Amino acid sequence: MGILDDLKGKAQRLVGGNEQAIKDGIGKAGDFIDSKTGGKYADKIDTVQKGAAGLVDKVDPKPHPAPVEEPPVAGEPPVTGEPRQQGL
Repeated sequence: MGILDDLKGKAQRLVGGNEQAIKDGIGKAGDFIDSKTGGKYADKIDTVQKGAAGLVDKVDPKPHPAPVEEPPVAGEPPVTGEPRQQGL
């Protein structure tokens, strides 16, 4: 499993069922930053809020199982990993 698959799986587990709470947190964080900057960056903050909320919507809450590898056939060397050294 690659690092991106691992991160995707973690995101799915974190988001699963908590979509609205995460979106509320994004909104509150953006509003807090907006209040501290005096509204100077309101348009940029709104853009980031919308983008982050969109990412939450894109996360599939049901993790997909990892692909099943076929067991090696007797007498054949394994396909992945380090090559075997003769005599070991």
